[in-house]
Amino acid sequence: MRTIAYIANLFPSAVEPYVMQEIAELRRRGIAVVPCSARRSTALDNRLKSWAAGTLYLQPLRLGPTIRAAWLCMRKVSTLCGVIRFALFQGHEPPGRKAKAIFHTFLGVYLAVLLRNTGAEHIHVHHGYFSCWIAMVAARFRGITYSVTLHGSDLMLHKAYLKTKLTNCQFCITVSEFNRRYILDEYPGINPTKIFVRRMGVDPKPMPWQKADQSPLIILSVGRLHHVKNHAFLINACARLKQRRCSFACLIAGEGKERHRLELLIQRLHLGHQVILLGHLSPSQLDRYYANSNLVVLTSRSEGLPVTLMEAMARGNIVLAPAITGIPELVRDGETGFLFREGSTDDFMEKVERIRSSSTELLNGIRNSARQLILEQFDRQANLTSFISLLLEQTTHVEEINPHENFVLQQI
Repeated sequence: MRTIAYIANLFPSAVEPYVMQEIAELRRRGIAVVPCSARRSTALDNRLKSWAAGTLYLQPLRLGPTIRAAWLCMRKVSTLCGVIRFALFQGHEPPGRKAKAIFHTFLGVYLAVLLRNTGAEHIHVHHGYFSCWIAMVAARFRGITYSVTLHGSDLMLHKAYLKTKLTNCQFCITVSEFNRRYILDEYPGINPTKIFVRRMGVDPKPMPWQKADQSPLIILSVGRLHHVKNHAFLINACARLKQRRCSFACLIAGEGKERHRLELLIQRLHLGHQVILLGHLSPSQLDRYYANSNLVVLTSRSEGLPVTLMEAMARGNIVLAPAITGIPELVRDGETGFLFREGSTDDFMEKVERIRSSSTELLNGIRNSARQLILEQFDRQANLTSFISLLLEQTTHVEEINPHENFVLQQI
């Protein structure tokens, strides 16, 4: 039986169910999967606890594996020194990032120790964050290969040592054609034949044709409360709606470290009756909010190909999103939804007014087109099947790595 290790920064996670779906599909096809996580998840429900029980956690460090990792570092000191020299003296990363890379290098050796008796032949990494560096080191020390899935922020915003990660990986899967073009334009030395596009998807839901009327306007935004999601932009736009005496409610579903700052902004703009932070919602709760909303908005500064927009479009919601990254592959302005210029409140407001003044016939046509696009290109099971097939195809015939060779470390 083939064995693949699958690592994420945090696993399991309620906001990333597709990782569990990918692991489950691999197991369904007879592949033994070793879930790994750089950090330990907390506050898990019973379903997630069952996933956590079979996961290898790198932190907190345990004494036995730490000692064995230190011994492995001494045995393969030339490989270790090559990585450390690169982390410290190459590229343009700030000092704090370089220091973290040293620690993550040790975590990579630590992961190699944990995988010693698992029979893992390949490591797949979810996201290109620091777990990708960990996987790169672990793969080298175990003499195996690794691959990575890149989504959005890991490619556009948090791309520390990304050229090195891409150079050393066996292959990379990303979620949009935009992302693939970006990778090849930004890193022209990367072999284009090892960069693949596999989109994510959602389960099509019955489409409720009796959507709420356009007045009052019920706006729904779904996403973690993080600065990259730019909820402050949405809240400030709501202040403009209030000034125009628009009858509306804005519901923001999600939790995160930006909550307190957003609460203060809502209070300062006197929007306590119009803007409500719902916190984390279960899938069934989200279903009800989707059904009762007539506009789903996204205001992010950076994205991959957002599942929240797919969910809304599959349910017959009109969507409004920034025209950035791969979003126009999903939201075609005036055809499957509406786009605005990222950061432009004026353009956002103009699109909201256009939606409010549109006829039911026009909006129903957009709902139809959006749902048809989801059915044809963003079906979860079809895209999951395609993703796993590619992963297995690319890991069937891989060249054995000599663990004593140096990394292909290149300046970023």
